[in-house]
Formats: sequence, structure tokens, C-alpha cells
Amino acid sequence: MFAPIVILWLLCIAAIGIYNIVVWNPRIYKALSPYYIYLFFRETGKDGWISLGGILLCITGTEAMFADLGHFTSVSIRVAFSCVVYPCLVLQYMGQAAFISKNLATIPTSFYASIPKPVFWPVFVVASLAAIVASQAVISATFSIVKQCHALGCFPRVKVVHTSRWIYGQIYIPEINWILMVLCLAVTVGLQDTTLIGNAYGIACMAVMYVTTWLMALVIIFVWDRNVLFGLVFLLFFGSIEAVYISSSYIKVLQGGWLPLVLSAVFMFVMYIWHYGTRRKYLLDVQNKVSMKWILTLGPSLGIVRVPGIGLIYTELVTGVPSIFTHFVTNLPAFHQVLVFVCVKSVPVPYVAQDERYLIGRIGPKSYRLYRCIVRYGYKDVPKDDDSFENNLVMSISEFIQMEAEGSASFDGSADGRMAVVRDSDRQRTWVVVSESNNTNEGIEEISPVRSSKSDTLQSLQSFYERESLRGSRRSHVRFEIPDADYLDQDVKEELMELVEAKQAGVAYVMGHSYVKARRNSSFLKKFAIDVAYSFLRKNCRRPAVTLNIPHISLIEVGMIYYV
Repeated sequence: MFAPIVILWLLCIAAIGIYNIVVWNPRIYKALSPYYIYLFFRETGKDGWISLGGILLCITGTEAMFADLGHFTSVSIRVAFSCVVYPCLVLQYMGQAAFISKNLATIPTSFYASIPKPVFWPVFVVASLAAIVASQAVISATFSIVKQCHALGCFPRVKVVHTSRWIYGQIYIPEINWILMVLCLAVTVGLQDTTLIGNAYGIACMAVMYVTTWLMALVIIFVWDRNVLFGLVFLLFFGSIEAVYISSSYIKVLQGGWLPLVLSAVFMFVMYIWHYGTRRKYLLDVQNKVSMKWILTLGPSLGIVRVPGIGLIYTELVTGVPSIFTHFVTNLPAFHQVLVFVCVKSVPVPYVAQDERYLIGRIGPKSYRLYRCIVRYGYKDVPKDDDSFENNLVMSISEFIQMEAEGSASFDGSADGRMAVVRDSDRQRTWVVVSESNNTNEGIEEISPVRSSKSDTLQSLQSFYERESLRGSRRSHVRFEIPDADYLDQDVKEELMELVEAKQAGVAYVMGHSYVKARRNSSFLKKFAIDVAYSFLRKNCRRPAVTLNIPHISLIEVGMIYYV
């Protein structure tokens, strides 16, 4: 309903404007001449300059269209503004001027007074609906801008709800919605005067336009790669006009204009602190990546005892081995027989087909049993239970092993190995699902050739956990077998057997958390920014998006502290 309401509203004000021009003062069209700007300032002087802050309110709100670029194309906004919005606004204000020229006493309520009485109430209803739509446009624009700032690492993590499977930019952010509501109520209750609110609104809009002009000049020079002179001419022409308006607005800073300045300073501080802390943490993660040379010097056993089992190490790095891995190698006496570095990524499509979800690669020589898995989810995908993920992951790795041996895969190059997309249709060549059951005793995975890796105590703990978890839900268990096929190479079959044995022994999920702290000899500002402000934001924003349901009993969380 939003678009029809806005179009109806624009057509209404344009028709009312044309009516007033024809009825009250047809000669008002002369006001389109720039000559009257000169006459206006010649007659009014300083008072005319001060009044520009109020004149600015005639165009506020229209700039919200350009903040909706996350929802619509630039061409659609350009056509809508130039062919519909701008002509309708000009006709309406010309009509009001024509009406006021013959009815000076109606200036405080000129718009509603200029509406013909037979259509007053219908126009009033449309105006109320248009006000709701206009507020929604600003809210949607705020969602879009926050989403873009979050993607650039300039805003704390918030929950982003995608409300459409077809339009990626159609989103809803609950936290921002609540913040906007609280701020709107606070401004209304605190100022309690439409004049003060108008002053605040005028400064906010004019500042946005002025900053946009400066940024546009940089875009012309550096992005469009145009002549510097062209960018300066653009800046001087539009910037000088806006500077006159903004100078008249800032004399009203003490009359409500301070509000947008304070709010912008607060959000600027939050964005800067978050970007600074996040970037320093990521750079330290990249700088402290484990080198492949160091891993190779450890040998296939990595210098520790390798026990049966699969260890899933979550990391935000797409390439390289995270520094958290060195903590296990240097501090733990034993680690899992098969290690998989899992990176979960959200891609800008509603759904990712199961055939394209898992990107599998190998790290180091085959004897090391180190793998990398990039799991891709669409923004509308709902992750399945952990059993399904574990089974799909093991099957994907097994198929990757066979594809690598046959040389039948097209691998993507990377710094630490080759990666390939493993499809569902290919998996059946390696794995045969014998049975699938919801019964605790029937469906436990059984593979006769592999040895048991668990002590009696561990086995009793696992069975106890499974019984407890099955009380609230029916859990599916899948039994796999390796086909006794002649086409499987002995090395491939041995690697597959180790993978099966590791899956039978159990899966552990390892989550790493990196924290940054200021050094003791750092300045007070740096300590406040890192240890107080950034720490507060990190603790009170949403945790990194891990889209898999991880069972609590299998989760290991490890923290690391970086000093900057």
C-alpha cells in the first residue's frame, strides 16, 4: 500500500497547487525566475538570510529517497524524483504562495487553509497515511544504512531479518527499530515544541546534504577518475549554495539544533570505536596465522598424540590456519585424529543448494589429516540439526578424498591447498547408507573393520548423554559402510577408514574467541577506547553468526588475548 498512498498524496498536493494558482494568482509562475532570489535578499537582507533555515524545511524529507538505494535502483529513484516528486512539490508551493498572496492571515495554517472545503477531509486522511509512509521510508532507509555499515565493519553486530526471499535489501533490524522508537519519544517529550524540532530537523538534513556534496566530489575524482578541476567545480557550485543554507541553520544550534549534533557525535564515536577495535583484531588474526612451514616441521602427528575423533575448529579465516591452533598443539598432550577447519559464510542469496553448500579442501600432506570446509548459507536458510551437519560434512570429505585421488575435480586455488565443491549426487559413489533409525540402540553407527577408540567411561558418558537428549526429541542415527570396491586405491581406502573411525569416536566443536586489550604503556585514550568502549560494545552486541546448532556437551571454547 505504500507506493499507491505516496503517489495519491503527490497527485493531491499537485492538483491543489494547480487549483490555487488558477483561482488566486495565475501570475505566480513568475516566481520560477531566479531574478526573484536577488530581489528577496535585496529587500530582506540579514532577515532573509536567517529565514533560509525555515525555507529549508520545504524540502526536508525528500532526501530520504536517496537513502533507499539499498532497496531500489538508482535509475528508479532518479526518474521518480525528477518526474514525480519535484514537479509536484513545486506546483504545491507555488499554489500556497498564490493563496497566501491573497490571504495573509492564513499563514500559520496555509496548507490546510488552501484546500478546497469539499475535498478537505479526504485530503486530510491521505495526508495522515502519507505521514505514516514517510516515517516508514526513513526507518527502512535507516535499516539499509546500518546494514551497509555493518558489512563494512563500522557498526556493531545486530540481528538482520530478511523479510523477502526475492529482494535481498528488504530487511528488518529489531534493535534499530527499538532505538528509533525510544529516540522519537525522547525528542518529542524532551523538546515539546515543533519549532525546536524543526530547527533540529533542518540542521540534520542540511548537514547530510553538505557532507554528501563533499563526498560526491571525492567520488568524482577517485572513483569516476575525472579531472580534479571538474570535482572542484562541482564542490564549489553546490557546496557554496548549501553553505549559505547551513550557515543560517547553525545560528539556531541553541534553539534545538544541538540535538542532531549530539546524536551524530554519539553514533560517530560508536562506529569509530567498533571499526578500530574490529580491524585491529582481524589484522592480528591474519598476522598470527600459523605458517605451513611450521606445521610441516611438526610431522604427521603434529608433535602430539592423535586420538580417534574429529575436531571441528571454527575460524573466520577463509585461508590459513588460525593462531588458536597453536594453543592446542603447544598446550594439549593429545588432539583429534582428523582436524577440520570450518568457516561459516553467509552469501547474498536466499537459499544455497545442498549441492553447493560445502567447499572442501586439504591443508598440508595427506598424512596430516587436516582439512578445510567452507560452509555457505543463504540469508533465508535454516540450519538443520548437528547430526545432519556432521554426516554431510563427513560424506563431503570422503568424496573429496576420492575426487582428489581420481583427479576428477576442478579445484579452486588457495594459499594452503586446493578446494572443491562436493555435490550430493557424487557422494553416493563412496558411501552406502545401510540404515537410518530413530531408535537409540538400532541406529548407532557400526563399522566392523574399525577399532573402538573409547574407554568404558567415555562410552558410558556418551550413552547417558544420548539417552538424556532422546527424552526430549527423537534423534536420527545413520550407519555408513565403505563399499568393498576394487576401484578404490589402498591409500584412499585407508584414509576413508580413518575418517570413519574418527566419526565413530565422536565429534568435538572448538570455538575460538579473540579479545584485544591495550598494552600497559598505552595512552589513556587508547586504553579507554579498547578496554572500556570496545569491550562494552563487544559484550553487548550479538556474537559472531555461527549458523550451526552445536551440542553443548561437544563444545570447547578457547579464548585468546591480543595486546595492541
